[in-house]
Amino acid sequence: MQMTGPVVDLVYAVSALPQRGQEAHCTGFAMLPGGGFNAMAAARAAGQRVVLGGSLGTGPMADRVAAELARLEIGTARARIAQDQGCCTVLLEPDGERTFISFPGAEGTIKADDLGAIDLDGVSHVLMSGYSLHYPQAAEALVDWIAALPAVVTLAFDPSPVVHLLDTSLLRRAMARVDWISANASEAAVLTGRGDAQQAARDLAQGRQGALVRMGSEGCLLATGGTVQAIPPHRVTTVDTNGAGDTHIGSFLAELSHHGDPLRAARYANVAAALSTLERGPATPPDRSAVEAILNDEKADQRPTLNLET
Repeated sequence: MQMTGPVVDLVYAVSALPQRGQEAHCTGFAMLPGGGFNAMAAARAAGQRVVLGGSLGTGPMADRVAAELARLEIGTARARIAQDQGCCTVLLEPDGERTFISFPGAEGTIKADDLGAIDLDGVSHVLMSGYSLHYPQAAEALVDWIAALPAVVTLAFDPSPVVHLLDTSLLRRAMARVDWISANASEAAVLTGRGDAQQAARDLAQGRQGALVRMGSEGCLLATGGTVQAIPPHRVTTVDTNGAGDTHIGSFLAELSHHGDPLRAARYANVAAALSTLERGPATPPDRSAVEAILNDEKADQRPTLNLET
């Protein structure tokens, strides 16, 4: 179950980022669901049943998101609310890097009564984003709700780029319930105060099932049981990195729910995230068959995983 609501991405392909007060030269534009939608799309592509527990609104932006949810057969756990979905403006550079600004809409509103009505029957994993903890009209209710989650439900946390803006008290309460953390290297440094990614991964995993530190084109670090492993990347020529981190998270959780093997899930996530950068758009996860074909080839090659720490 995804607790972070989707948004609509307004993606502008630019020749270069503009200087302050100047206008960028745009070479393309697309309007696509993004945000919380990305991880859900990735989990569905990996074969996992997915339900949106976050807020879906009403209006032209929300209708666009709703249509894509229906296309992917992603259910909603709550009724739509009377507010349109928010949007995110993305500036996509030629090398695939993206810069963005956003403002919340319906996804920024979560009420305690609505959360209490969610049916958790059949829900094994819940994904929570730092964005939801950043929204004043969502954070308190969400933290109370996750604190009461049954122990059999695995809670994963994506700190997100706003982690440095989160209320420390709310963050501490939320982290007390988290089973898995998936953060990029910068977010991991904010959470732990550690500049060394390996040490940050170990700290994040302490007292939990585990943690992932995503290293972009260098793969990821997987920390479990006091051990940190470097999971090598699948090398590609990147076209668009928008949504790659979300693809990694959604793919990891889907594969983890299938097999319960974090190492296999991390390898799957690395390949899925890499393949997602070959297409333009925030939600471009590869089919499961494409990922498994690469994993099978790698297994045949018997490429070892580097054990960094025991």
